[in-house]
Amino acid sequence: ATLVLLFEIPSAARQPSWQMSATVAESCSCTVSCPCNFGGEPSRMPCEGNRIISIDSGTYDGVDLAGVQLLVTFNMRNWSKIYISDKVSDRQMKAVEAMLPLAFAGFHKGMLSFTRAPITMEATDTRVKFSGPESSVEMEVMKGFNGRAIKVDNLPSPVFQDYTQFRSVAHTHTSATHSWSHKGTNGFTSKWQAGSAK
Repeated sequence: ATLVLLFEIPSAARQPSWQMSATVAESCSCTVSCPCNFGGEPSRMPCEGNRIISIDSGTYDGVDLAGVQLLVTFNMRNWSKIYISDKVSDRQMKAVEAMLPLAFAGFHKGMLSFTRAPITMEATDTRVKFSGPESSVEMEVMKGFNGRAIKVDNLPSPVFQDYTQFRSVAHTHTSATHSWSHKGTNGFTSKWQAGSAK
């Protein structure tokens, strides 16, 4: 008798569809202008930063993400804490958590925590302030020729498009295990569009 074994080859797991258009603001401990944003290495290690990501429009697997805000506090290549606005719904929270390794892989890799928290942000053409439970940033736009804001086009990463140069006025983080305070360091605002392959 011959024994025949039939194996079913599983199809690839369904990849969720996602896309987002976001406004990004960040300050870090690098000098102005941060070499990382140009594809280089930090001017100061460890690079310590705070980034706020405000999703202007987007979806993850059918869940609307418009209005979702994330605050990422990080020590580059070592750790990050990701806070999501306490105004999000449970569905949005789960969608963003599932999206972390896809859209925010660098921060997700060393993530210490992902929690809901109050996040605030105020922005004008010349000043940006944002804060969360352990971190706060205030930065002012840097002006160039004719007093206009310094802008940089076509940086290597999709995160840094429509890039406007800022300088920190105050950039702080205080927790039980980490703390820093910087001023006069790099800051920026940018636009970011990303999504799953079509």
